[in-house]
Amino acid sequence: MVVLIKTLQVILALSLLIVIHELGHFTFAKIFGIRVDKFFLFFDVGGFKLFSTKTSKWFLRLFPKAAIWETEYGIGWLPLGGYCKICGMVDESMDLESLKGEPQSWEFRTKPAWQRLLVMFGGVLFNFLSAIVFFTGILASRGESYVENEGNAIYASELAVELGFRTGDEILLLDDYAPTNFYSLQADLARRGVRKVTVLRGGDTVELYMDRSKMGEVLSSPGMFDLAIPFVIDSIPPESINAGCGLQKFDKVVAVGGVPTPYAQDSRPLIAANAGGSAELTVSREGEEFPISVEVDTLGRIGVFMQIPGLKVRKYGPLEVIPAGLRYTWSTIRDYLRDLRLVATPSTGAYKSVGSFIAIGQVFPSSWNWLEFIYLIAVLSVMLGVMNLIPIPGLDGGHILFTIYEMITGRKPSDKFMAVAQMVGMALLVLLMFLAFGNDIGRIIK
Repeated sequence: MVVLIKTLQVILALSLLIVIHELGHFTFAKIFGIRVDKFFLFFDVGGFKLFSTKTSKWFLRLFPKAAIWETEYGIGWLPLGGYCKICGMVDESMDLESLKGEPQSWEFRTKPAWQRLLVMFGGVLFNFLSAIVFFTGILASRGESYVENEGNAIYASELAVELGFRTGDEILLLDDYAPTNFYSLQADLARRGVRKVTVLRGGDTVELYMDRSKMGEVLSSPGMFDLAIPFVIDSIPPESINAGCGLQKFDKVVAVGGVPTPYAQDSRPLIAANAGGSAELTVSREGEEFPISVEVDTLGRIGVFMQIPGLKVRKYGPLEVIPAGLRYTWSTIRDYLRDLRLVATPSTGAYKSVGSFIAIGQVFPSSWNWLEFIYLIAVLSVMLGVMNLIPIPGLDGGHILFTIYEMITGRKPSDKFMAVAQMVGMALLVLLMFLAFGNDIGRIIK
């Protein structure tokens, strides 16, 4: 069931993002009077289509005038993206026959360079605008939640220990940068090219020097820095199996079955080992320690809520939320550009973190949550926009680069050159796709 929910979320999210991106190209093409022959979600390779406004009989019975619409709207069978077939342009369809005729006024190739530039940039622009709208909506509805870094310690994973960190460390500085958001520590460590980390360990200041060849693993290993949370009771729901067992708010669990548990993470496997039975907790209350027996459900839980130290929620008023959405979008764009810089630096090994649809599916929650879904769409929209700005033929960035070259030099690349460049670009994208799938399969096997 979890796999089905994640799969549905990935399909819906990517479909929406593709439509938004292609709608940007479509909108500017229409503004400048350029004919758009096709608008397709997914690719109709070999001419096979799951749906088409010109060939689907049930649709034509409902909307008979669709047969004479200028643009054919449809859904292809190959779910690797989508496209907007703009007349008179060398694109993914590689339809070169249409370019052999006399150039027409409604073709892309006859329009001024600045108009063609806007048509190509339209997809990226719509991705960024949609991210602003989504982020603004989320900030308006629930505000911005974060956990303060100051005063909080890390619970180190195996990778963190390998890099020199220890559970209980409080991270003070990443080089000269003082981090504020605890859950951004891992991303900041990779993205900022950090060489030295200053931590507070047992009252002493310790400097750790980072191995930059591990940054690929840092990017692809979520949860490297968990929040080291003392097991302090916040509340016990009335429906909990341990309602009335004697636990109270502010009680601190310091041991399970006689084994010391400085942090909640230490207690979880000990409690889970008693799934379906009971566990003996040692509780500290107002300076005194005493045992309390609790029931453990079949999933290894005792049904209590813990206090989360340093949790902050910032609310935005009507006049603040739009600027906040703009800042959040820009921050996300900047962070993703840093990620790409790492991927493009082989010595960091960050290229190993590149993932495909499988990796995307892993970031979606196991149960449906609309706010979380919209947030992830906004992040993916930024990623899609930034990726398309890479100046590779086959991506929007390649077309934009050639158009800017034309505007500066006054010389327009020939259709033959654009066709060859498009094929080279598509080959590079296929290689990138193989790398992404290979990384995902390797992670699954590992």
